[in-house]
Amino acid sequence: MQRVDAINQRVHALADAVGKLLVDGFHYLGLFAIGGAIVWSAARAFFGMAENGQASIHDILLLFIYLELGAMVGIYFKTNHMPVRFLIYVAMTALTRLLIGDVQSYERPDLGIVMVSGAILLLALATLVIRYGSAKYPSEPADGRG
Repeated sequence: MQRVDAINQRVHALADAVGKLLVDGFHYLGLFAIGGAIVWSAARAFFGMAENGQASIHDILLLFIYLELGAMVGIYFKTNHMPVRFLIYVAMTALTRLLIGDVQSYERPDLGIVMVSGAILLLALATLVIRYGSAKYPSEPADGRG
């Protein structure tokens, strides 16, 4: 019976090792695919600006969005933690692009501009809360070495 238990433990250890290998492989493949797509999209946007011979504020803010997404992938690659603040930064930059477009196209400001500005303010406050919370109450590593 002990022999059967030993074989069972080895089978479980092998299955765990193969499962971890497959999950890690998929994880890295996904990160490289996302990172490649970000680089490709940013390069296309940059070369489009160069072809036009100018870059508008929309174009520059778009490059900042790509920069934040790339930094987010890099941090996730190194730490295996999703930096939520970077998602908020991307959202704030996207809303800023929208706000600039609205301000440039409208003759009179309307409620939409106030709503977008309020959304940016809420995201800024959310970033403040997240930064305060992570400084005041740091999380422990998943392996319990905290």
